[in-house]
Amino acid sequence: MVKIRLTRLGRHKSPFYRLVAIDSKTKRDGGYLQLLGTYNPQRNEINLKDDLILNYLRNGAQPSDTALALLKDKGIWKSFCTTKKIKAKKNKRPSKSKKSPKKEQKQETKKSEPANPST
Repeated sequence: MVKIRLTRLGRHKSPFYRLVAIDSKTKRDGGYLQLLGTYNPQRNEINLKDDLILNYLRNGAQPSDTALALLKDKGIWKSFCTTKKIKAKKNKRPSKSKKSPKKEQKQETKKSEPANPST
């Protein structure tokens, strides 16, 4: 499974993070699939590649909690959710009756018969 999460860079007490697409079994600072952006908490700078992130999210990548907070802050998560809802509405088919008429008739006959016939 592909995850979107942060990898830490920078000196001691001076963190700098990269937002990356990475395999979920890889260690925190291990090799990543693609660089999606950067985050500097010292200056509160967030630089993200929106189109790449949306592409990974559409293909099933799961963001970590911190990455999700950054995506919500930049509005990427909201745009992903709206496109997801629009596609769901387009693919929605008119609802059909779940039970066929034959099944309904069988259930009615079972209800009309007594549970313990005494013969």
